[in-house]
Amino acid sequence: MRLNSLIHSVSLKRSLISCTYFFFAARRRSHLRPLPSHQYPNETLIYYGYIGCAPMYPSVAISLRTLAAYRQSHRTCPRFSIQSQCKTLCYLHDIPYRPYLKMQFSAAYDVFLEILHHINQRLRQALKQDTVNWHMLNTCPACFYKLDDEPALDFEWLVSIDGNNSLKRWDSSIYGTTARSDSRTARSDYWIHADAVDKFENEVKSRQVSTDLRNDDDWEDEPTDPDHPGAFTCVNRWRNAGPDSRKKMFAVFQESGIFIASCRHRFVLLACDMIRSGELAKYPIAIIDKLLTVYGKNGGCAYDIGCAFSKTLANSTLGPRAHDLGFRMMVGAFHGHAHNRRCQLDWHPMYISGTGHTEGEGCEHIFSASNELARSTRHANRFHRHQAIEEHFAFWDADKYAALSNYLWTHYREALKSVRLLTAELETIKAELHLSDNDFPGFFDQERIYLDGLKQPAPRDRLSIRYVEVLDELAERRYLHIGSLEQMHDALKQARIRVNSSYAKLQHAEGLVAHCETLLSVDERWLIGGDEYKRFKEEATLGKYRTALDELERLVVMRLFELSKLSLSGTGYKLRQQISKALQRRSDTIRNAINRYNIQAASLIPPRQTIAWKDIAEYSFLGEFDLLRDSRTDIQDKDWARPAHREATTKYFKLCRAREEIIRLNIEIRQLRTAIHDETIDTSAVIDELLVANPLLAAELKRQWRSRAAINAVHTYQLDQIERLFGFSGISGIGTRLANPAFSRPVNTNGASSGECGSLTTYIALILATAQAENPDSSASEFHDIEALDREEHEVVTEDMADFLYSIND
Repeated sequence: MRLNSLIHSVSLKRSLISCTYFFFAARRRSHLRPLPSHQYPNETLIYYGYIGCAPMYPSVAISLRTLAAYRQSHRTCPRFSIQSQCKTLCYLHDIPYRPYLKMQFSAAYDVFLEILHHINQRLRQALKQDTVNWHMLNTCPACFYKLDDEPALDFEWLVSIDGNNSLKRWDSSIYGTTARSDSRTARSDYWIHADAVDKFENEVKSRQVSTDLRNDDDWEDEPTDPDHPGAFTCVNRWRNAGPDSRKKMFAVFQESGIFIASCRHRFVLLACDMIRSGELAKYPIAIIDKLLTVYGKNGGCAYDIGCAFSKTLANSTLGPRAHDLGFRMMVGAFHGHAHNRRCQLDWHPMYISGTGHTEGEGCEHIFSASNELARSTRHANRFHRHQAIEEHFAFWDADKYAALSNYLWTHYREALKSVRLLTAELETIKAELHLSDNDFPGFFDQERIYLDGLKQPAPRDRLSIRYVEVLDELAERRYLHIGSLEQMHDALKQARIRVNSSYAKLQHAEGLVAHCETLLSVDERWLIGGDEYKRFKEEATLGKYRTALDELERLVVMRLFELSKLSLSGTGYKLRQQISKALQRRSDTIRNAINRYNIQAASLIPPRQTIAWKDIAEYSFLGEFDLLRDSRTDIQDKDWARPAHREATTKYFKLCRAREEIIRLNIEIRQLRTAIHDETIDTSAVIDELLVANPLLAAELKRQWRSRAAINAVHTYQLDQIERLFGFSGISGIGTRLANPAFSRPVNTNGASSGECGSLTTYIALILATAQAENPDSSASEFHDIEALDREEHEVVTEDMADFLYSIND
């Protein structure tokens, strides 16, 4: 099959347009005869399937097929830029590449996307999808297609928010040039305007922690505060305030990244640009303000520093409103394990009722794909950057919708399996350890009470500890001073510097002791070895022990994240080498931290358990480090601190979340089925109306609906298989959408067309692969689904499904 090339030379004549076509191996000249109604060359060109690269008198035209093929290639592979497309076509046709071809292609591509945008706008009007916030209310039917008779959930909606600095855009002024004026703006419903974000700019007082929420990939060693050795500083692992040199970096970028919100099924809901800054507090506050406005009460939001940001949110003007609506912050499952154990008990999804198996890391999945856009948008203008991001997000959402039923199928089977296995394991453990279900929440509360008790000593106690330390220092300085006088008597000139240094240190130690005695109102100096001295000497030793433990824990956190990055399949060779070298250096640092920890652990009475390098490699749950903080209270004999009881408690909470996941999935499955049913009826009615009022628009809607109907057929088939699962507890059939004027019927005209989502054969192959998939852990007695059907019935079901797909594609 021959393919038209990028370049079509156009010469204008009185009554026709002469075009030269380039094919794979030949060149052909043809004439395009304009119709009497055509006044301009571009009218004739687009009539024959081309778009000119100039508005009035184009000399080069590009076929619509070429533009459509590039659009879909770029959406599926964001790295594939316009320049790559132009070079590909030039080399295919033995034409030397010239930089101006990229500009001509870009101009025609802009027109092509503008045409598609206007068509979709007209379709949205016909389908009643042009209402305010329609995108947010309908993009994910499994989340937001609420039904009348649904059971109440702890969280009516669950989202995740996060920022990403990959999609930066250079400020043209750094090159000494003036940016070209471009009045075009973003066209999609994803974006929150910068003015809406800036109104929250002064919501939070300027503080180091809350002003700049995070700088990603901060691999610097973080110094430990000696005055607060036992403080819970989990947020510092996602450091909010970087060095000034890093903040100056943002000056060279006009946009330094994006901040987005995604639903539980990873659809993109909202986005805003980060302007010349890191993740300032105004970005998540603006996102949450929009979420609360559209979705209302009982919402949950995961953020990698949700524990700290909840205080920022509460102190803002949005705080009372979020509280009244029952809004709840949490930390994503992946990031949560890098927070300290006390933080996890309040903020990790596994310990929050109603979250199910929601991981809260949807933004990370989105960023893993959108990062590929960075190369083609870094030097683009503002409009083209937004255009590329919008196209990518629109395709991402269409792709997530096509995989939605598979998402529900996979999560339902995993939840059923988790309930079955965890129930059996817990029954065995409870019988062995003589426990009941009521004991596990008790262990959870006891651990929380213990960790709450690991707070800083009272101010006077801290001062007393410091007093003991300076007493030891004074004694040491005096010993050094007296011991050195005999040597200085023989060589006074040679030791003059040492004498001065010794006297200075001695005077400094005397001053510190006197100052502490004044603050403590000590009448008589404590004797080294006295009762008060021993009491606070032990506290000082414990403080050094906790400091060494904090340092060791922090280094292990960084080591685990480096290992996770090292295993990424998309990581380039150079980056892998840099991570490997950093990991080797980090390993040496960890060994030194282990040595310091073991020294402090051995100095305690009684000595604490030491740690070896091989023990560090076995740590997979970072919160367990906090259990070593047994300096004030011996917890080794507590029931909740025993490894077997802790493992059982973890299984108990996992079982609770698995049961909640099944309840939520039962609702989402029925919502998706009802949305498909209503969408089919509404779209068919609109097509019938347009066939009379606007046949051309009706033809375009039918073309787009063909692809959507094929995807919906796959969803219907997959939902049927879920309802056949042994253990399915949901309500089968169609429901009725909640009577809310803010909602309208969900038809995604921004989704892929029939030529963009793949051929019909792809869908049939998907169904066959799904139907033939086998679970090695399942048996016919456990799952009454497609795996338990005999071969003949299986073939009948597959043939019926294939016939149905072919019928809707005709």
